[in-house]
Formats: sequence, structure tokens, C-alpha cells
Amino acid sequence: MTVPSAPTPSSKEHPVSPVQATVIVNADIPGPVISRHLYGHFAEHLGRCIYGGFWVGEDSDVPHIGGIRRDVVEALRELAVPNLRWPGGCFADEYHWRDGVGPREQRPSMVNTNWGNVEENNHFGSHEFMELCDLLGAEPYVNGNVGTGTVREMSEWVEYLTREGSSPMVELRRANGREQPWRVPFWGLGNEPWGGGGRMRAQTYADLARQYALYCKDHNGNVLYRIAAGASEDDVAWTEALMRAVDELGRGPFPALPFEAISVHYYTIGGTWTDKGSATVFDDEGYWRTIAAAQHIEPLLRQHVAVMDRYDPQRRVGLVLDEWGTWWDVEPGTNPGFLYQQNTMRDALVASLHLDVFHRLAERLTMANIAQTVNVLQAMLLTDPETGALVRTPTFHVFEMSKVHQDAVRVPLHVRAPQAVHDGPSGELPTVSASASVAGGSCHVSLTNTDLERSVEVELELRGAAPTRLSGRVLAPGSVRAFNSAEHPEQVAPAPLEVVATATGCRFTLPPHSYAVVEAS
Repeated sequence: MTVPSAPTPSSKEHPVSPVQATVIVNADIPGPVISRHLYGHFAEHLGRCIYGGFWVGEDSDVPHIGGIRRDVVEALRELAVPNLRWPGGCFADEYHWRDGVGPREQRPSMVNTNWGNVEENNHFGSHEFMELCDLLGAEPYVNGNVGTGTVREMSEWVEYLTREGSSPMVELRRANGREQPWRVPFWGLGNEPWGGGGRMRAQTYADLARQYALYCKDHNGNVLYRIAAGASEDDVAWTEALMRAVDELGRGPFPALPFEAISVHYYTIGGTWTDKGSATVFDDEGYWRTIAAAQHIEPLLRQHVAVMDRYDPQRRVGLVLDEWGTWWDVEPGTNPGFLYQQNTMRDALVASLHLDVFHRLAERLTMANIAQTVNVLQAMLLTDPETGALVRTPTFHVFEMSKVHQDAVRVPLHVRAPQAVHDGPSGELPTVSASASVAGGSCHVSLTNTDLERSVEVELELRGAAPTRLSGRVLAPGSVRAFNSAEHPEQVAPAPLEVVATATGCRFTLPPHSYAVVEAS
């Protein structure tokens, strides 16, 4: 697929005057650490994410490492992927882990009824996933089966992966070729139990989450971070039911946390669930609807945080946004159950807006996982089944540019840009977003300009810092509709940003629909 060369609907014959913005960073006032796990990823048995994305098999002509596609691993290592969620998603609540261990030729096949009704051979299972995480340097996030599974099944999976010494599950793991246990910190207690994970009521699931979590044990120093499956979007009643479980178990004679975190899911769409719109063909109105939906993530998360704060003012329980991203109609000619979509600069801006919000909520938000890593929804990478080409998407570049914030200390940032607003059907939307952190003697500032026509002349004041070196990178294609493909893999790619030193910091210009990261050290 080639990039259209025709002018976009937002192009103008005459230039538009830039907007002035002052961004003030207090680099000497430390805030919370921005956990690297806010940059997590998600790999579900869905479409060509696992099979054809990560896994090509040991007999494949595609260069691989034990069946895992080599170029995918090498590209993702550029992102410093902190954690990877697997095997779902909806798939998790129909996945039985024992079917995915042992000699591959002896593993039973299954039908993926959630995504495309295709048959899977279970060649990618627990051992293969753990090898993938090792190759990526990522911590595993295993999502257990509550929907069709049992407490015993999940408990034994934890034991199989993490226990040493001698036990039935340890002996089974040894028989399957692995002597030493793995470290697997993150465990999901089911997925979307209000929907495809069981159609449960909140209190029903809260009771199950308490039960499942109890039997997911810490083995040999592998301390579990158990994540209860939380709400869809703004269903704060679901969050409240889970937090009541936290409160109740914390009041008894033997107080304990039933789980360490609860999740929430939120997808950004510019249309409706039945008519989401095209990933690449959209008008300005559709663009602004998408930006408004992306900006809604902050008030939505703050609603859940407020509920959690009432029951847990010490903030012992984390909030995990383990599914987020854009969701469009699938690319024409592809299997509708595979959720394959292209990825434009519009998607990249949705990602950059989200990351700023994650930084602002770092006191409570402990993890986030974009959906999904390869070939599905808002993917980092696309693989071409015909040519074998690997494509880095615009969203990939946002994550690569932003990785400097992982495990850095958030510092206060204030934006003064009264003219940087878009007035549309959704009301006034701010068009400049920013966040900042410090680590290793450097201050990094991320900035997004969502305006389709106006550039932003930024005066960056760095208070409490005296940098001697300034640099920047910017992601700013000529069109917000630009995307990368096998034919045009660098249509959207970072470029140097011209940064001019001033007495108080620096000055630079953000082009329309762009994302930039400035470093001062």
C-alpha cells in the first residue's frame, strides 16, 4: 500500500500564524518515579500477532531464534520493552496452559473462537513465551484463565513457572526441558469478566478474584503482583466492588491485600463501536473526534483513582491500564477477526497524549499495556506476509523517543499557551501537551502539538537546572495521515529538532501535528 500524494483536507494555500507557548519545568522539584512498566506491551493470540508476528517456527526461512522472528526481537529491543502481557485478552479465558507445554508435535490443537475461528497448533506456549521475554529483556505478565479455567489450573501454572526444588509441577517442567524456574512477577486474574471473560456481575467477580489470588502463591522469592480484572472504561462501580474487597480483607484479625492491583481498559475510537472508521482515510472532523477521545483518558482514569483513594489512601493497590490504544475498522481485504489496521501519525499523537497522562498519574498508575505489539490494533510493528518486510509504525517511534522517561523522576511542568486550543463540536481542546522527567543528570521534556495547521513556538524555561548541552528530536511528517509501509518504511520517522539556547533554557518550534522530545543536560 502506498502513501496518497494528494493534498490533505486540512492543507491551506496560505500559511497560518504560529501559536506562542511558554513551558516551565521545575527540574529541581522531584515527584514520583515514572515506572518503566507504564510502557508495557500486549501480545494476544489474535490474528498475526503471535503466529506470523512473533512466531514463525523452527523450520521457517525467515531468520529466527528458536522459531521467534529475529528482526521483530531486534526492533522491539530498541524500545526497552519493560513487560509483555500474554496470552490475552479474551483468548486468556479459553486458554489451558497444559496444552502449550511439552513436545510441540504432541500438543493438541485448538480453535480460537474469539478471533477469526482459526485453528492453532499450540506451538507457541509457556516456554516459548518465556524465551521471548528473555530475548526482549522484558518481564512476563501472564494472564490466567478465570472464565473457563479453575483455581487449581492457575495455581499450578504459577507453580510450574516459578517454583524450584521438587513438586509435581516442577517435575513436569523438568520433563519438558527446563530445570530452573523463571521469574514471573505479573499475573492477571482473568480478563474482562464483565464481558467475554464470563459476563459476571461485579460482586461475583470480586469474590472470585479474592479466591484465585489466594491460591496464586509466591514460590522461592518470586513475589507475585496479582492484577484483578477491572472495569471497562468509566464503570467506577466495578472498581468500587474490587476496592471493597481490599477494604474488607484489610480489617480482619489477619489483614492482607487480596491483590496488588486492579485493571481498567479504554480504547480510543473516532467513530462508534459498530462503525469505527478507517485507519488512514479520515477528515479533519474525524481527526478531532479522535483527539477528544484520547484526551478523555485522563478524567476517566482520575475517576477510578478517586474511588481507589477513598478505600486505599496509602495507595498500596496499583491501577493498571493493561489495554489501551486506537481501534479502527480492519484494513480492506483482511480477516475481520484479525484486527489488522494501519497506523498513521494520528495514532502516534494518541500515544504521545496517553504517555503524558501516564506520567501525571504515576503516583497510582503502575502499569499500562498498549494493544498490541505486532500486526494487531495500534501495533509497534507490521510484518508483510507477502514480502517478509518489517515496518516500524509511527507509534513505534513515539515509544522509542519516549523511553528516556522509563524509571525517571517526574518533575513539575506548566504550559502557558492560551491560544493553543481547538474549538470544535466537543468543545475546546488544548492542542499542546507536555511532561518532563529527570534521570542521570539529564532533563527530558516531551511535547505534542495536535493542531493540524498551526505550529507552536515554544519558550522552554528550565528552572533549577543549568544545562550545558541541548538537543531534540521531532516526529513531524507532512500529513497527519502519513503512515509507513513496506514501500515507504520511513514516511514517518524522527528527525533532529533545532533547539536554540536562551538565558533561561531554550527555544524551538513544534510543527503542526508533531511530537518532540528535548534533552537538557
